[in-house]
Amino acid sequence: TGIAPSKSLNPDECVAMGAAIQAGKLSGNVSAMGNYDVLLLDVTPLTLSIETVGGIATPLIERNSTIPISHSQIFTTSSNFQTQVEINVLQGERPLAKDNKSLGKFKLKKIKRALRGVPQIEVTFEIDVNGIVSVSAKDLASGNMQSITIESGSYMSDSDIEKAIRDAKEYERNDSIIKDKLVFKNDAENLIMRIEEAYAKNRKQLDKSLKSQIKSELSSFKKMMKKINFETCSHIEYENIRNAKMSLENTCSSLLSMQ
Repeated sequence: TGIAPSKSLNPDECVAMGAAIQAGKLSGNVSAMGNYDVLLLDVTPLTLSIETVGGIATPLIERNSTIPISHSQIFTTSSNFQTQVEINVLQGERPLAKDNKSLGKFKLKKIKRALRGVPQIEVTFEIDVNGIVSVSAKDLASGNMQSITIESGSYMSDSDIEKAIRDAKEYERNDSIIKDKLVFKNDAENLIMRIEEAYAKNRKQLDKSLKSQIKSELSSFKKMMKKINFETCSHIEYENIRNAKMSLENTCSSLLSMQ
């Protein structure tokens, strides 16, 4: 570089001095050094998420968030009278759970029985100054809670982190398309359940022709859903099922409004 190296610091002491300064900052005993205020911040190297319905990675703490940090988010159940959920803790930048690293799993049991979408499950991520992650899940109705602690050694290596970031950029467009399809799949399955529940409850109020049309379109749509692989389907197949969903929603609009 043509610049003479600095010889003002002992290279053998630099790391120890930095560690001492950081310890002093964290303990509150060191506020500044000479004329310079020292601020040393650790950040999360990759996004931390949990796996949600459809195999989607739902972020709770984004990459490069300053630690210590805590974040909570409310989730719910996807099936009627569901009494347990599995929390799969993920590290990585990809939108699908299978493409990220699983740091650990645990189950929250004894959820208060209720219709899908009613239970409120609070998931909390906490990362302390040592990079140790604590993840808890609490059923707000019953107060029942389970948790897991993940030591910093469970994380990816530096080379794996760099690869995860490269892969996220390389596959960004394709990942986005697949995620959109899986979100659509979740919405479509939810629509089927809503129609079936509304039909069972209100079928006596529907005229004969509308009941026949609903049953026919619903049956046809469910067959389409079983045949299609949303991760590998062609654009034409995807558009066909999107159009079928729109048609079914229009046919069942008056039925769904009765709920």
